[in-house]
Amino acid sequence: MHAVDLIRRLHEHRAWVNGKLVDAAEKLSVEALREPFPIGQGSIWKSLLHMYAAEHVWLETLLGNENPLVPGDLPKRLPGNQEGTGAISSLAELKAKWMQLDVRWQTYLQVLTSDDLDQTVSKVSSSSGKRHATRRSDVLLHVCTHAHYTTAQVINMLRRSGAAVLPDVMLITLARH
Repeated sequence: MHAVDLIRRLHEHRAWVNGKLVDAAEKLSVEALREPFPIGQGSIWKSLLHMYAAEHVWLETLLGNENPLVPGDLPKRLPGNQEGTGAISSLAELKAKWMQLDVRWQTYLQVLTSDDLDQTVSKVSSSSGKRHATRRSDVLLHVCTHAHYTTAQVINMLRRSGAAVLPDVMLITLARH
């Protein structure tokens, strides 16, 4: 198996896990979804939003946008606009947007070549304003490892929130289906 195929497989797993997490979250009350926890981004809801935002921002970076923002965050950063305008406000909306984003990821990954992996992409840090160049392969791997790390936090919060069934998000489970 070639490096591009491995990266595609990791991203297939990432997207599959996202669906499992959203399915599990749909079984929770709004209160449980937004219950504060001292881990992750502070709640299941905020952690899911964080995962979506990271995947959106990094795909935009891979596509050449050096200063990407999540669409819902854009109005907050522009002078004269009401804060929060355009932000994702429901799990149904997040699910729909994530499905659209997954299609964009699939399209991107389908045309990815081995030569592309060694190219650098640049992103301006939203916190420091500094421009960083990173090898494309490292960004692609980072998106997956970030998703795995955050998934573990969400699973822990689901467990603590009393979810009746925790999603099986292991890659081997995907492989056996």
